[in-house]
Order: sequence, then structure tokens, then C-alpha cells
Amino acid sequence: MLAVLCFSVVGHAAELQPLEIVTKSGVQVFSVELAKTDEERATGLMYRKELADGRGMLFDFTPEQPVSMWMKNTFISLDMIFIGADGRVLRIAENTEPQSTRIISSGGPAKGVLEVIAGTARKYGIAPGDRIAHPLFGKR
Repeated sequence: MLAVLCFSVVGHAAELQPLEIVTKSGVQVFSVELAKTDEERATGLMYRKELADGRGMLFDFTPEQPVSMWMKNTFISLDMIFIGADGRVLRIAENTEPQSTRIISSGGPAKGVLEVIAGTARKYGIAPGDRIAHPLFGKR
């Protein structure tokens, strides 16, 4: 059996998991790393120089709660997709500013945040109300 691994800047391997976003134009499939510990959430995608199209990081903020993110020490622009406990997209912060300490809010209770390369939401037509299929949201 072949295991797919991705190595983060801190040197530990994270298994990539499939995540689907059901949009009006169809289903988009991503391979995501899951950030579920305080350390993983604090580090996120910091210090990375690139992020391939179709890849991302899913932050687990269980239980659902207001979430605030920032781009400190993050060198690439991202789209942040805030997701409610029901798996629906709440809000999207597009084209975030690299290395900014400006707070980016979920705008309501979120259970997860999906970070993908900037321009992804526009490219695939991802919008508030779209459904995320991933075990974090009781799907798959």
C-alpha cells in the first residue's frame, strides 16, 4: 500500500485527506492536511513558499466557535474558506495579504477553515452556502 505524505516546515508528516466542495458548477476535489492540535493550527501554512492548486489545509476548530485568523509569517496569498458545523461555507476571505497581522474573522461560528491558494474560490466558483464533504463535517 502506498501512503501519500506531505512534509511541513516543522518536519512532521501529515497525511493528505480528500475534501470535496459541492458548487453550482460541480464538485471540486482537494487534498488537504488536517490541522487539529493547537500547535498545528498556530503554525498552519506559515513559512511555506508554495501551495499547489488542489491542495490545502483544513483547520479543525471543534466545537463550532467564532474564529479569527491572520497571515503572519505566511509567504503566499491564500483564500480562507470559513465553514459551519453543518458543512456549509459561511464566508470566504479571498486573496489574503501575505505576512499581514490584520485579523480575518469568520463572521460567525465556524467549525473549520479551509486555506487554499489565492484565486481558488473565484476559479472554481466557490461561494457561501456551498457544501463541504469531509469527515470533520459528518460526511464521507
